[in-house]
Amino acid sequence: MKYQLNLITLALVSVSGTPMAVDFSVNKANTSGVHTDKFQCKRCPDTTGYRGSVELGAAYSDSDDIHSAEALNSEDGTHGVLNADVQYRGKAGYRAKAQAINLGLANSRAHLEAGKVGSYQAELDYRQLSQYQHDNAKSNLWYADGTLTPSGQVQTQELSLKRKQVGMGLAAGHRWGEQDYQVFARYSQEEKTGYQSASMVTPRPINFGKPVDTKTDKLNTGLNIGGQNWLTSLNYQYREFDNQIDSLSLTYLDDLYTPEPDNSAYQLSLAGQYRLGRTVINAHFAQGRMIQDAELIQVSGNPVQNWDGQVDSMDGKLSINSILDNRLRLDGNIIYSKRDNRSSVWEFAQLEPNGVGGAFKQNVPLDTEKLGYKFNFSYRINGDYRLMAGFDREELERSNSDREQTDESIVWTKLDIRSFEGSKLKLKASYSQRDGCEYQAGAQTSSISNPLLRKYYLADRDRSEFEARFIHLPTDWINVNFVGRYAEDDYSDTQLGLTSAKDYGYDLNITLQFDKRLNGYVIAGQQWIESQQNGSQRFSTADWSAKVEDEFINLGAGMNYTGLMQDKLSLGLDYLFANSNSDKQVSYVITEPQGDYYSYNHSAEVYANYLLSDLMAVRLGYRYERYYDTDNAQVDVNAIDGLTTQGKLNHNYNAHQVMLSFSYQLR
Repeated sequence: MKYQLNLITLALVSVSGTPMAVDFSVNKANTSGVHTDKFQCKRCPDTTGYRGSVELGAAYSDSDDIHSAEALNSEDGTHGVLNADVQYRGKAGYRAKAQAINLGLANSRAHLEAGKVGSYQAELDYRQLSQYQHDNAKSNLWYADGTLTPSGQVQTQELSLKRKQVGMGLAAGHRWGEQDYQVFARYSQEEKTGYQSASMVTPRPINFGKPVDTKTDKLNTGLNIGGQNWLTSLNYQYREFDNQIDSLSLTYLDDLYTPEPDNSAYQLSLAGQYRLGRTVINAHFAQGRMIQDAELIQVSGNPVQNWDGQVDSMDGKLSINSILDNRLRLDGNIIYSKRDNRSSVWEFAQLEPNGVGGAFKQNVPLDTEKLGYKFNFSYRINGDYRLMAGFDREELERSNSDREQTDESIVWTKLDIRSFEGSKLKLKASYSQRDGCEYQAGAQTSSISNPLLRKYYLADRDRSEFEARFIHLPTDWINVNFVGRYAEDDYSDTQLGLTSAKDYGYDLNITLQFDKRLNGYVIAGQQWIESQQNGSQRFSTADWSAKVEDEFINLGAGMNYTGLMQDKLSLGLDYLFANSNSDKQVSYVITEPQGDYYSYNHSAEVYANYLLSDLMAVRLGYRYERYYDTDNAQVDVNAIDGLTTQGKLNHNYNAHQVMLSFSYQLR
């Protein structure tokens, strides 16, 4: 059973209507006894009216692969573009704002808000998100009106997803006595359409383009109350997911494939904060429920008409932050969460692919309970050194799992050094250890799981991490920022499964200000990930091993020059190169490479800005992208007997984009 909104994930929905921060600023002072009606500022500038900028443009893109729209933010052809950031300030505290970012392109958003400071505010949002995989995927199944129709000839299909989100909100506040009150409500809806890769057995495995047509509604409402040293927030959230496609059928077989089922979730939370001198106490408690009660496809051996899925959740957090003196600060928090799966339990007939399974078995509801706590301190030794250290621990219990209880402890320390002239150095080191109860194959899989196998997220593990950040200003026109990282995992008690892993790399960023007209930058970064695992072909001890090596590199440079044509023309250039490579070797009697994944990308942009006047400007830009990737795991449609794929979904293209825009400044 697949979930579009995973029941467990939905329980982790955070409170979006967070309580407002305690405000001890001057504008909160009690001024009821001060007569301000005769106050007048004769030299203050008039800030009422409109401010901001509006930009109108057109973009033309040319590419033979729709995947280029991920980088160029537009499909082939000509598209209008709107960018705007306009603010209005009226008298008596009236405010309004309008923002638009890349409206008309594949990924864009817009925001409108208006209201009166300290009284009310209304908002309206729009956002479009697009994801492009391939426009030449192969398929011999064609979807129309809930039916997958077999085709005698292989057809091409576009794999892409588009999301359109619309939201609106209203908040109103008032101050009575020493308390501030605020009520708020927000509603949003998201529609997702397109096609994505999927697979099924009919009776042989076949990959096809699954249609997507879903709608998600969200409601968030609550009340905030704040006093001089305290605040509290009561919040209610509700989400409902509706799949417009109930099931997929073939022309000769009904209800063959069911997509994500409808489901809903709600959560009620209470949060508060109290300030006692230099100590701040925060608390948060939430109770929620996720429900899935969709009809199931009726097949032989399925005793269930409707799936009564229900998961109850409970979350709580208590944190204390205290500044003991000008040098020492202490922080601590306790986090608790529980997921109680109350879904229905039934007996189902089991498949017997290897003669091991079979008979009737019950589905297993999984419950989790987690307790975590963190303590840390920060001590300023002097103006040049600051020391931080902490201890984190998480205790997690899972029902009906191969390992029902795991504990993970982390000890870490940080040191900030500013004793070097023109330089800052930050060092961080940590060590973590995970262990738990005795590991053994779960009762549901004990007969088909090798007792020596350890799942990486449940196995004992020792992890060491180190990070160094270095900021250096050798001169007033060069700024160097370097970050280096190293992490190593050791699964010393694992005989079968992941046994070790390393992750290390660096990022370098150099900004250059040659003079008041010319500036530039250089960036570089690399990352290496190495992992080792063992397996058993004979359901015994390890008889084969695999080594995976991943490597990533990013290089970039750019410049901007202003001051041409009497300071009216500025020119710019940006270039980025990215490369990734993944190589796997399996040793079984002899060592054999398993093929690799490889990709690279060249991206460049040149642009010119010309000032027509103090308020108007035109911009002309050109973008180029060269992209290539190859994956050895991709095979042609019918290259393997008994398997139908969507072909080799690799990319190899050149893409171009030209954009012309006109902008106007509002003053």
